[in-house]
Amino acid sequence: MKFEYVLLGLLARRPYSGYDLRKWLETEGQFVWAKAHHSQIYRKLAQLEAEGWVRHEIDAREGRPDAKVYRLTESGHDALMDWVRGPYEPSTRLQDIDFTARFSVSAPLDKDTAISLLRTELDYRRAQIAKNRHRDRTLHYEDPLPGLDQELDREVQESLHLLGARAMDTWVDWLEQTLHRLTGNRNDDRTTSEEPAR
Repeated sequence: MKFEYVLLGLLARRPYSGYDLRKWLETEGQFVWAKAHHSQIYRKLAQLEAEGWVRHEIDAREGRPDAKVYRLTESGHDALMDWVRGPYEPSTRLQDIDFTARFSVSAPLDKDTAISLLRTELDYRRAQIAKNRHRDRTLHYEDPLPGLDQELDREVQESLHLLGARAMDTWVDWLEQTLHRLTGNRNDDRTTSEEPAR
């Protein structure tokens, strides 16, 4: 997942100054992208402008420094749409940033692509559950470190498994509900599980 697509997705909504992009990334953006330093934002904007994907205008501000306000160009729009419609390969990591950023950008630009993205993610997570949920999680010890509390170790590992299972179930539930909303609440047998994922 490349940072430029997060920026292009934001600029698809409205023009932004670098400062406003930084503010967005520090608030709402923290759920879509890892923290970005302001120098990274400005370097990336300069790179996008050099590629012709964005352009800027100077916004003169009384009593304050002038601001560069960036807008998406036609070629930037094309690059963004190529990424939105490009292949998506789910990560083994739950709630990976590539999915959240891609879904955030694709949904308002191409609903069918967003629906396909949700289905791909949902199918992958259901397959993970089927493969891993009821696996043998027995811990085997051979010459363990002296003082290692095996009973506590088993409790901790089981607790972490339950945490992961709950997180996965919550994620799958969100995917199903969101898919249901985007498909217009029509009865789509791919939107609900046959059995709860436990």
